[in-house]
Amino acid sequence: MDTLIQTLVGTWFICSTNFPMWLKGDKTNPTFTYTLLDKKGKTVLLDEVKYLKNNKIKTLTGFDYPDPADERAFVWRGQGLLSLVRSHWKVALLDSSGQWAVIWFSKTLFTPEGVDIISRSPTLPADQLARIQALMEKDSLLKKHRPSLKSL
Repeated sequence: MDTLIQTLVGTWFICSTNFPMWLKGDKTNPTFTYTLLDKKGKTVLLDEVKYLKNNKIKTLTGFDYPDPADERAFVWRGQGLLSLVRSHWKVALLDSSGQWAVIWFSKTLFTPEGVDIISRSPTLPADQLARIQALMEKDSLLKKHRPSLKSL
């Protein structure tokens, strides 16, 4: 887990997704920035989601707690008004050099289950995206989401 958490630290760009919030078109250029924190003696991630809306940067902040039942999974808990909201997500695929990942997230009261392909750069080359999608086809959790992915 520690290695995964350390690999996630930094900013990631969403390259492809089936998450309705990003596909509606009024929120653009989404990024995730993960920062290591110590919270009550446990290592967690500060999770800042930033995006543009009406030419202004908006931020959703929460914390990602490692899931003891799955070393690749986390429980996100919002901060402030979002403190009652929780969601489960996992790193379903991860590039060996830490340059891209596929994140699966569970259904919540407010959002459907889905996936994001994230990268350290704002875009991925078409051939790399095709390789990632081929890997997704081999994973039962991800396969059903592949047809609904849209590039941002």
